[in-house]
Amino acid sequence: MANAELLQLDVWKGDWGLPSVDIECLQVLAYAKFSGIPLKVNLANNPFRTPNGRLPLLRAGLCTLDTVQDILPFFRSKHYNSDYTLSDKQCADVMAYDALLKEKLYPAFQFIWWIDKKNLDELVRPWYCKALSFPFNFYYPGKFERQAHTLMQSLYPLEDNINVIENEVYSEAQKCLTLLSTRLGDKDFFCGQQPSTIDAVVYSYLAPLLKAPLPNPVLQNHLKACTNLVKYVSRISQRYFENEYQTYEKYRAEKNAERSRRDSECEFPNKRRNQIFAALVAMLAMTGYALSTGIVEVPVKDDEISDVPLDYMLNDEDDE
Repeated sequence: MANAELLQLDVWKGDWGLPSVDIECLQVLAYAKFSGIPLKVNLANNPFRTPNGRLPLLRAGLCTLDTVQDILPFFRSKHYNSDYTLSDKQCADVMAYDALLKEKLYPAFQFIWWIDKKNLDELVRPWYCKALSFPFNFYYPGKFERQAHTLMQSLYPLEDNINVIENEVYSEAQKCLTLLSTRLGDKDFFCGQQPSTIDAVVYSYLAPLLKAPLPNPVLQNHLKACTNLVKYVSRISQRYFENEYQTYEKYRAEKNAERSRRDSECEFPNKRRNQIFAALVAMLAMTGYALSTGIVEVPVKDDEISDVPLDYMLNDEDDE
C-alpha cells in the first residue's frame, strides 16, 4: 500500500459531536475507522479547491479520488476491508441496503436540509455560511438548494404541490427507518459483532439526522422513537469518534450549566420580590378582614377622649 503518511482525506468539517456533517464524508471516515486505515484528515470546507469541486477527497501520493464509489474500492484494493468476515449473502445485503438508503433516506435528507424552509433558514444556511469563506458562503448553499429541488422534480415530475412531496418523502423515509430498526434488533451492528460497510452507510445517514438541532424535527422525532437506532449511533460515535463525541458532550454540559446559572440569577431577584409582595398583600387582606368583622378592635385611649372640647360634651348633655 501507499505509505500511510501520504493518505490524506479532505472532508467537510464536523459539528454536534460528529467528525463531519456530510453524508459521504462521514461514510468514508466511518469505513476508515472500522478498517483501521491510517488517515490524515483535513477539514477542508471548500470544494472549490478540489479537482472536481467535491468532498470528500482522498489524496494518495499523486492519486486523488473524490467519490465514495472510488474511495472504498481503493481501500479494499490495498487490503483494508471491514467486510472480510462477511458471507456472500451478507455482502449482497450490504449492496441492497446501500441502494435502499439512497432511494428512501437520501431524498428525505435533502428535503430536510435544503428545502424545508425553517431548517434551511434557521440552521443549515447559517451553518454553511459560517463554515465557508467569502464568497463561497453565498455560492454553495444556493447550489446545494438548487440541486435538492432538481432531485425532487426528478422524483415527482407530475407533482407541483411541495406539501404533497414532503409527505411522500417523509413517509418513505419513516418506513425505511422502521425497517432498519427491525433489522438491527438488539444487535450492536448489522452483520455480526464487528462493524462493516453497511454500518458505515447507515451511520452516515442516521448520525446527522439524529444529532443536528433541527428546528423542524419531524423525521428526527421518528428516528428518536427507534431507540435501538439511537443507541446504535451513540455506540459508533463513542467507540470510533470518541474525541469528537466527548468534546461536544462536555461543551453541551458547560453550556447547559451556564444557561441554568444565568436563568437562576435572573429569576432570583424577581422571585424574591414577588414573594415579598405576595406576603404584604396577604397580610393587608387578613388585617382588613379582621377589622371589618370585629375580630380585632382598635382601642381608644383616655387622653384621646380628654382632647374633646368641653362645650361639645356639655352640648351633648343638654340634648339628653
